[in-house]
Amino acid sequence: MAGTRVPAQIQTRSRYHAADILLRLLKSRRRPASARAEAAMLSGSALAPAKQREVRFADFESVARLKERGGLAKDSPENWDRLWRQNPAMAAAKSQPSMGWVLETEQGIVGYQGNIPVLYRLESRTIFAATAAGLVIDPAYRTRCIGLLASFFRQRDVELLVITNSTASVVNQSKALHARSLPDPDYDKILFWILDVHQFARVLATKFDVGSGMESVGAFLASSAMRLDSLRRGPRGCLTGITEIDVKDIGDEFEALWRRKLGEAPRLLADRSAASLRWHFTLPGSSSTVAVLCCHRFQRLAGYAVVLHAVDRETGLRRSMLADILVEQDDADVTEALLEAAYANAVASGGHLFELVGVPGHIRQILMRWNPYVRTYPTDPLIYKATDEGLARALEDESAWYAGPFDGDATLLP
Repeated sequence: MAGTRVPAQIQTRSRYHAADILLRLLKSRRRPASARAEAAMLSGSALAPAKQREVRFADFESVARLKERGGLAKDSPENWDRLWRQNPAMAAAKSQPSMGWVLETEQGIVGYQGNIPVLYRLESRTIFAATAAGLVIDPAYRTRCIGLLASFFRQRDVELLVITNSTASVVNQSKALHARSLPDPDYDKILFWILDVHQFARVLATKFDVGSGMESVGAFLASSAMRLDSLRRGPRGCLTGITEIDVKDIGDEFEALWRRKLGEAPRLLADRSAASLRWHFTLPGSSSTVAVLCCHRFQRLAGYAVVLHAVDRETGLRRSMLADILVEQDDADVTEALLEAAYANAVASGGHLFELVGVPGHIRQILMRWNPYVRTYPTDPLIYKATDEGLARALEDESAWYAGPFDGDATLLP
């Protein structure tokens, strides 16, 4: 229950640990690149007129250049083929889904909003949905963002529209277009553990371009207070019955688990059929790696967890994220065993940080016992709009959701 979780979170956040001090620097220092972007937005230069249209495959190179200017991860033509030609959700579409929308001037594309069709299940009902992906707009044209968002939310034959991990401005504009927040007051809590204290402190010092004096302070904190503080965090259990497989080996036993899961209490679940899982976690051209962890009980798959390992392009920080977890009957012992295995996998990968961004409440309860660091996402991590009135009413109930990083674009893109 939510009431039992709050004290643990307040207690964790109220302590002034060394890592918390360094994290405050993250919020207090402005990046020069951001300042330049804001200056460009406020400049008085005349703008070339831009027209909005739907995305075409031929736009890949222009969109790739725009993403590079916007600091987004490099994409590939193979990934575009995966998202819009190999996507298993396409077979369920009533009409041809859009790939997204661009803003285009005579000089080229200055804005992009991707649109990825996905499937959800609610009991026996299959729901055709779409998730926004890779929104990026040149600073001078950001006032046109609302037009791209309006096209996303106005799609025909789409019952559910989802945007995740976006900026406050995008969230506010989406809510003006009748999007809603996830009905989970704790979903914006990011839980994380520092796995390599020295590298974590070094990355933060580099990120904020601190002087040698601050570097010395950071080194001291890393070697003493932070190191001691991190030692008391994380799981203490022993791993049993956990195996690791490749994404390509996701097969029949995953399909059987998925079918059993659909027969449990009615909740909105993103499609986790074996084919969809393989498609979702096959990321062509990506430097990220994926580990699929399996827990077997009584000679059948009782649950799995997927860990995504990635390197932050800006800082070089190696992050390991719990990308998905699904357990039959939400069994607490199986869930905790998989979470422990995910943590151990992050350590073995050489990661600097293990984090969980938006997980269901029953999983969050287990993790709070591991004494994580907790920070709050600066805005709503997931917003949605249901175009069907009955579905909209059902999704007002927190218990109707099984939301996590598997939803949205966070684990879909390179």
